[in-house]
Amino acid sequence: MTHMHDTLLDVAQKLADAARAAILPHFRTTDLAAENKLEGGYDPVTIADRAAEEAMRAILADLRPDDAILGEEFGATQGTSGLTWVLDPIDGTRGFVSGTPTWGVLIAVGGPDGPEIGIIDQPYIGERFIGTPEAAWLHGPQGRAPLKTRSPRPLSQATVFTTFPEVGTPADAAAFVDVAGRARLTRYGMDCYAYALVAAGQADLVIEAGLNAYDIQAPIAVIEAAGGIVTDWQGNPAHNGGRALAAANPEIHAEALAILARHP
Repeated sequence: MTHMHDTLLDVAQKLADAARAAILPHFRTTDLAAENKLEGGYDPVTIADRAAEEAMRAILADLRPDDAILGEEFGATQGTSGLTWVLDPIDGTRGFVSGTPTWGVLIAVGGPDGPEIGIIDQPYIGERFIGTPEAAWLHGPQGRAPLKTRSPRPLSQATVFTTFPEVGTPADAAAFVDVAGRARLTRYGMDCYAYALVAAGQADLVIEAGLNAYDIQAPIAVIEAAGGIVTDWQGNPAHNGGRALAAANPEIHAEALAILARHP
């Protein structure tokens, strides 16, 4: 790993550690309060979301003061280095307030062309999925293991993940159903953990829409480092959000993309 990537990864790990410490005291507590950010729907935010982002921002102010920051809870902070830290303190707050362990802390850093390093961290399980330009690996209860996406198989034998119907428009959801209807197995409501499982070789596709940059940048870095591919539904870069297609390999990506591209 280059010295620069080594330095950035070290900072990213410190951010993940700080977020874990800020979030875990609130998980599965009986008195956790969640405010709703979405009129006409439910998009919760908790004290844990805010505390985790504040903890990460404090570290960046100390260690990387010249870098920009884009975070879900506290917006954009300008920088001068050309690098931006993209932070989602709890991706999957709906899952978090439900007590499921499929939410995670998303941390990415890179330039305008997308992330160079990404972390998907699941504090409760103690799993940290890491992607760099040189390698991808998991630190978990069983120690360290390399991450490698699945080898090609037809869509008819594939496992597909999504957070639909909670995200995107009805038209987006219809496009997803067009793909999922041809797959062997579809699983819902996995939040960022779905992307981690693609990187770990457990599933073939994640299809989402209505994403923000902080939802997708860390997954892009982890999945691509593990051998997968992430684009929008037209095959273009997805690091600014919107619709995303994450695939274990170029072959299954092409098969799903051909179906999604019929849905403008």
